Amino acid sequence: MVLENDKIKILGDFLKSRRERMKPDRVEIASRFGRRRTPGLRREEVAQLAGVSITWYTWLEQGRVGSVSREVLESVARALQLSSDEQAHVLRLADYGGDRNASLKTGEAYPDLQKIIDQVNYPAIIANHRTEVLAYNRLATEMITDFHAVPADERVMTRIIFADPNLREQLVNWNEFANYTMGVFRMYYDQKPGDRWFEAFVQRMCLESGDFQRLWRLHNVQQKKAILYTFDHCVAGRLYFQLNTFSTINGDEDLHCCIFTPIATTGTEEKLADLRKLSC
Repeated sequence: MVLENDKIKILGDFLKSRRERMKPDRVEIASRFGRRRTPGLRREEVAQLAGVSITWYTWLEQGRVGSVSREVLESVARALQLSSDEQAHVLRLADYGGDRNASLKTGEAYPDLQKIIDQVNYPAIIANHRTEVLAYNRLATEMITDFHAVPADERVMTRIIFADPNLREQLVNWNEFANYTMGVFRMYYDQKPGDRWFEAFVQRMCLESGDFQRLWRLHNVQQKKAILYTFDHCVAGRLYFQLNTFSTINGDEDLHCCIFTPIATTGTEEKLADLRKLSC
């Protein structure tokens, strides 16, 4: 399959980042390449494990390959011991995973969907592939941030996680959640090469947040999944949620709904009921 220049460059950078993180002692390879001077595996070693030529693999990392078969790419993924999320990311970059349909409604409000999540008894938001928050209910303002006080163009979950000091203090598992947020955002970013919004956002965040910059440079990616969200509320105390994501709304693959579901036996359900009564 013929690859776009931007995507093949991103693919090469990603493969290089995975190679440099591999531990040589975990891989069975013939030790015939001399003394090791760099971290991770050598390109020669990955090529040997994947059954491809050293020259071709070098060109792949350098973004100089015009096409690549799915079978060869999967072989490289196995050689690099990529996770299922990472392998899916690599295949999408090579256009084997199916393109996401670009939303034509990015940044717009969704009054009909707002009415729906207003009826949800748990914290809930609707966001897009940029992680822009397009709709949110009252409990979301209690458990994430006061969205009403955030300018519309800054209601981006990735930004809020790294830039809101109150959320950082109250979110007990901030490190885990920040890593997850970055992994999902990085996957979205890499699928939209040349998107000026993404590029400007990343440049800004790297200047504003050292943690964002550090995690960004790792090139880690993650698929959306259920994840724990433990929050210290100023009135209700410690609350335990599982964040569940429902993708593709009304046929739009760029829209998804996130619902923070109370974890059973933690008392969170009852505390939320008390919070709802206080607002009545």
